[in-house]
Amino acid sequence: MSSTAPIAIVTGGDRGLGLSMVRHLAQHGVDIILTYRSNLEGAQATEKELTSLGCRAKALHLDVAETGSFSDFASAVAETLKIWGAPSFHFLVNNAGIGIHASLMETTEAQFDSLVNIHLKGVFFLTQKLLPLMADGGRILNISSGLTRFALPGYAAYAAVKGAIEVLTRYQAVELAERKITVNTLAPGAIETDFGGGAVRDNKDINGYIASVTALGRAGLPDDIDRVVAALLGPDTGWVNAQRIEASGGMKL
Repeated sequence: MSSTAPIAIVTGGDRGLGLSMVRHLAQHGVDIILTYRSNLEGAQATEKELTSLGCRAKALHLDVAETGSFSDFASAVAETLKIWGAPSFHFLVNNAGIGIHASLMETTEAQFDSLVNIHLKGVFFLTQKLLPLMADGGRILNISSGLTRFALPGYAAYAAVKGAIEVLTRYQAVELAERKITVNTLAPGAIETDFGGGAVRDNKDINGYIASVTALGRAGLPDDIDRVVAALLGPDTGWVNAQRIEASGGMKL
């Protein structure tokens, strides 16, 4: 079976913002390869849900901290594309991640290494491994954070590796320009999801503080980010390249 629908790979598409992203993309005619690390049951349910929306969907296991598994993952992607009758995929959204809240003095080397492996090393080498399967003229979207622009105590290590992703994005854009692949960074503000234990969503004090320092007067919702993702992967934004786009409602201006 073949299709002319574009195909997106979204890492961490089984939960949080990633889950919301794949739902939105599927509703707009994009076929989805989503990854999960440990939630097999949830990933399979998501695959079934997306298929019910009329798109093709496949959930594949991936731990973005384990670079040694990337060759096998790329092979699984290639096999999925073969089954779908597709020569390549079109969009890569490097979304998978974790949040660690710890002060400069309390951050452990293990925590630091985990953040680097997941948010920087994993993104660098996963993208490298998948590029041979990506269509020329495709789009890469790296997910960063509003915390690279404004500082909140306890997020130094997390924000530092996200800042590195923003630099990497510019270099990727230059080196992939020959293939007409655009690369941008999307930096969400504080969003009501289960990220970080769901603090923004569930803690009224935290949610209220975010609303008080955001120009639009509330914390972000997943749909606020989904729409930006869809726009940056859509046909009208091909001239946007090597940019950091913040979607925070005007937080900490």
